[in-house]
This record gives sequence, C-alpha cells and structure tokens, in this order.
Amino acid sequence: MEGPIAGSMGGPNCQNEQLLMTDTKKPEETRVVLPVDPTRRTEIDKQRVPMSARPYRLLALVKQDAVVRVQKEPDDTVMTWPHLLSIEFLAAGVMSIFLLLMGLFINAPLEELANGNVTPAVAKAPWYFLGLQELLAYFHPAVAGVLVPTFVLVGAALLPYVDRGNINAHHPAERKTAVVLFTLFAILGLTVTFIGIFFRGPGYSFVIPYLPFFENSVNGLHFAL
Repeated sequence: MEGPIAGSMGGPNCQNEQLLMTDTKKPEETRVVLPVDPTRRTEIDKQRVPMSARPYRLLALVKQDAVVRVQKEPDDTVMTWPHLLSIEFLAAGVMSIFLLLMGLFINAPLEELANGNVTPAVAKAPWYFLGLQELLAYFHPAVAGVLVPTFVLVGAALLPYVDRGNINAHHPAERKTAVVLFTLFAILGLTVTFIGIFFRGPGYSFVIPYLPFFENSVNGLHFAL
C-alpha cells in the first residue's frame, strides 16, 4: 500500500514543482542598441575631438608693449677679471712705453714763457680744434663757433632716440642711410682739419706745404701740436 500511495502522491507534486521551477526562471535579456544622439557628448567624446575642431574663446588681448621679455644670456660669457682687464692693462703698458720712447728720442723743445704783449706769428688752435678754426675762415663766428658745435653735440645726443632702425643689423648694406650720413660728416670734418694743419701758415694765411713762401723762406708746413 505504501508504494502505490507514495507513488500516487509524489507523482503530481513532482510535476507541479517542475512546472514551478520552469516558470520561475528569468527570461533571457535582450540588448537593444539605440542610435547615438549627435548632440549628446560625454567627456570622453569631447577629448577625442581634434584640437583644430575645438571651439576657443578669446578672453583678453595683451598688448605687446605690456609683455616683459627676458632675453636669455649667452652661455659663452667670461669674467671681466682677468680676461678683459688683463688685456687692457697690457695695452696701457705698451702705449706708455711707446710714449716714453718718443719723449726720449724725438726732439720737441718747449717754447719760451708766454708773453701777453707779443702775439705768436701763427695763432693756431690745437689740432682737434683746427676744424672749427678753419670754419671761422669761411663763416660768421656765430655760425662756426656756436651753431655748428651745438648742432653736432645735440645731434650726437639725440641720435640714439632718432635712429629707430633694426638694432640687429650689423652689415653696412642693411644701414645705408646711417653709413652714408656718418661718412659724409667724417669726410667733412677730416677735410677742414687737414686744411687747417697743413695749408695754414703765419697769420692763418693759406700756404702750400713744403714750399718756401714770403721773403724769409719759411716752409709752409708750420703748426703747433
């Protein structure tokens, strides 16, 4: 009796349990891939955008004059002492010895004491002022003695503020205007100085050097250093 009863009781229950077990199983998940919205981007997507396509905003415009540029110093620098000063001391010593030898072997006697009642035959300025003295022979004293020196000194002082050319230009072809102006003024200054030294005699009259003139046959080359 136990066997059939157990069999009859256990059969339907087992089938119900099997049906419940099959019914309680989770259904398989199905993934649906939705289309990506082009207007929606994550941070990762933004990082993948190339630099040329990224939008930028100009916050401020800094003037070039307001930026302080610090130039890099050259790496091949040396100390002033002893590399520079030793050469300058050596050059000063050689020049001092040269001047000493000139004073020993070249005859350059001193003249007599100055006499206010006697004017020398040749009243010449030192050689570095003979250019201005030569200009006095051609122009009014106010022009040659005041305006010209003032123009030269003021022009030399204002030249760094007027010259706005390329400071990195070192070749003469790159600074034609400055080279031409300097050459003209240098030639003019050397010419009037040369004439005042070699072509002016007693009384600051025009003479020909190395040729006798007047009655006393004094050489034309006559100037005081």
